[in-house]
Parts: sequence; structure tokens; C-alpha cells
Amino acid sequence: MLLPSIFGEDLFDDWMMDFPFRGNRSTGLMKTDVKETDNSYELDMDMPGFEKEDIKAELKNGYLTISASSHKNNDEKDNDGKYIRRERYSGSCSRSFYVGEDVKQEEIKAKFENGILKVSIPKKEEKPAVEENKHIAIEG
Repeated sequence: MLLPSIFGEDLFDDWMMDFPFRGNRSTGLMKTDVKETDNSYELDMDMPGFEKEDIKAELKNGYLTISASSHKNNDEKDNDGKYIRRERYSGSCSRSFYVGEDVKQEEIKAKFENGILKVSIPKKEEKPAVEENKHIAIEG
């Protein structure tokens, strides 16, 4: 039974796990909107604070994994060279979506602008599984 997360980030986190793109649950990072069109699935992923160079997308075994890592250093010194403030940030996050094993890497399009990663994944018709009849030979 699916019950919504009362204290989680999103009421529909559990519901989205049954969507064609089965994604990992996130903890407030990489919030993603998934839109279905006639020919594709469109992902809009919030990536604030990241640069294009920080983001990597990989397709492996039918899973599209988007990861980002950032290392920032905000050192400020006064005139005597003494630190007034030192802040460092280093972190990474990733998220995976099952897109199917028929999708090819060159068919996926991605664009990053204004802190949002837009990814377009073409729809592929699922091939029906062919049931193979296996018979046991009966001697006699």
C-alpha cells in the first residue's frame, strides 16, 4: 500500500516510484518534473548552484544517471592577510531513472540553462516478451 510521506519533501514521492521513470527518492536536491509528450519524456531538473561543467549524464543498462559535483571555496582576507571568513563547500548528488534498454545514448538530448537541466528521452515501444514453450521429453 502506498502511503504519502507526512514529514518528507513531497506528498507524491511514493506515487512517482510507479511512474515509467522509476527514480531514486531525493532529499531536496535535484527536484525533477517529468512530462510525457506524444514522442518523448521531458525532464526538467533543478540544479541550482551548479555549472554545466559540474554535471554528467550517463546511460548504462537502461538507466539514465545524472550526477553533479561541486567544490567551491569562498576565502576573503583583510588588508593584513588575515582571514575574515573562510567557507568551503564540496558536495555531490546523483539521480537515476530507468528509461529502457532500447534507448540509445545519441537519442537523448540535454540542455542546461538558468540552473535547470532539460533532458529529452524518446519513447520506445516496449517489445512484448515472447514466451518460449519448453517441453520435457517423455521416454517410454
